[in-house]
Amino acid sequence: MRTAFAILLILAFVPRGSWTQTSKPIPPGIREADKLPGPADVPPLNQSATRHPAPQLLGEQARSLADLAQSIPGDIAQFNNGALPKDLNEKLKRIEKLSKTLRGELSN
Repeated sequence: MRTAFAILLILAFVPRGSWTQTSKPIPPGIREADKLPGPADVPPLNQSATRHPAPQLLGEQARSLADLAQSIPGDIAQFNNGALPKDLNEKLKRIEKLSKTLRGELSN
């Protein structure tokens, strides 16, 4: 009876996580390898680090974006009068896509 009480007493003071946790030691080389740059951090060898987008393509995209943006106020006026232009959603998506593309090309 005393041994059962002693075992229960010991188990009550041992942290529960230590019963089931089995952690393997991490080799020292793994920690150092985690600090090294991965393939996504290194630019490809056959491409220059600063890639300039084609000026003609940028101009076309900018003009298209400006044209779409100028057509939106008229569509919103129609919407305020109770008529929903059916291509308004496509125009807004196209504006979003063009601006995202331009932003990405200019940030490189």
